[in-house]
Amino acid sequence: MLPSAPLPYMITAPDGLQLATYEIGDADAAPVVLVHGFASSAELNWVLTGWSRELTRAGWRVLALDQRAHGASDKPHEASAYTMAALVADVLTLLDAYGVASAPLVGYSLGARVAWQAALAEPGRVTRAVLGGIPAGDPLARFDLEAARAFAADRTPIGDALTRTFIEMAAGLEGNDLWALIALVEGMRGGDQAGFERSPSQPLLLATGSADPVLDQSRALAAAASDARFLEIPGRHHFNAPTARAFRQGAIEFLREGRV
Repeated sequence: MLPSAPLPYMITAPDGLQLATYEIGDADAAPVVLVHGFASSAELNWVLTGWSRELTRAGWRVLALDQRAHGASDKPHEASAYTMAALVADVLTLLDAYGVASAPLVGYSLGARVAWQAALAEPGRVTRAVLGGIPAGDPLARFDLEAARAFAADRTPIGDALTRTFIEMAAGLEGNDLWALIALVEGMRGGDQAGFERSPSQPLLLATGSADPVLDQSRALAAAASDARFLEIPGRHHFNAPTARAFRQGAIEFLREGRV
């Protein structure tokens, strides 16, 4: 049986928000930082899928956080609270809180987008990165904010397929705050995104499910980066790729290459 996440250790982001963080494994082991996806949490994305168990068995000290608007972290409803710079700063604050000078990052979906930008911003602190389900550009650029708000208010049916998929998925997970998640989408629009013109210089592993609509974009991002490889996760789509053993094993092998 997979364990649940430990009780969170709360830290304060630069803008004052309280963030739930988690430490799993030997405190003297090499650290790896895990950053979850949209409408998920550290527990859902990394503990219940087996990632934390396999990483600690491989000798890693797992550090994870519930990103703002998620899990046990604060969930403001103002779009101004959600910028890529703020989410990157949250990850760096996690490193500082646990006294970690540098570490590899593992991110999925939204977490991969944050990890990409963190690697660009802090090449001295991010040693390498595993980026799962990462698209080029903003995957929620055509997200229908008004339809999402109507659904959150009174469950008005959503016509747009992309918006409906993400909002109904989020609404189906206990503890999610739809208003905060909608504010996150609004706040991050127009901000920094992964693209072909500039990529992190650190070693990267991009991994995407074979049935994920962003597969070709992820593969192209890997091809354009200076030091990247690509892993296609057989038979998986965007929402179930984190549970794939092939993904976990590929990531652990890649991370092992960077250990000193």
